[in-house]
Amino acid sequence: RKTKLGADHPDTPTSINNLAFTLKVRGFTSRAISLMEDCCKLGLAIFGPRHPNMISFREVLTIWQLEALEI
Repeated sequence: RKTKLGADHPDTPTSINNLAFTLKVRGFTSRAISLMEDCCKLGLAIFGPRHPNMISFREVLTIWQLEALEI
């Protein structure tokens, strides 16, 4: 999607978020966290810090990082 729409398209971070969730569910936690970090960086540039998507992206990333520390 990033290639098709471009990195600055609003759907790109959402697509990265969806892929990260898929990887997390399938057990690829470190890759999912890495993608969510990318999602947050890109989303911040596109949406700004207070956009509802950004709040959700950051929340998910934080939860996953905390879960990874407990393992």
